Amino acid sequence: MGLYAEISSLLKIPEEELKRESLKTYLRVRLRKCESEIFKIRKKYGVSSAEEFEEKFKRGEIEEKESWEDFFKLDNLEAEREALKKALEILEE
Repeated sequence: MGLYAEISSLLKIPEEELKRESLKTYLRVRLRKCESEIFKIRKKYGVSSAEEFEEKFKRGEIEEKESWEDFFKLDNLEAEREALKKALEILEE
């Protein structure tokens, strides 16, 4: 008996429901962590997006020292957030 089968039997819920709900929970937790990191970077630089960050950088409102790493991190986090939201939408269909 597999892990999911054993736990679903113990909890008396269908294995597919356990898998689906587990995946939803995982994605939601990961989304919250991602949004928290996005919020921290945005707050640190007073921006609302990676695009605004880049514009402020080009205008010289944000210094290059260490900020470029945060820019790329923010850009990647925003892309990850969209992928996580899309994955949750698929699961909730």
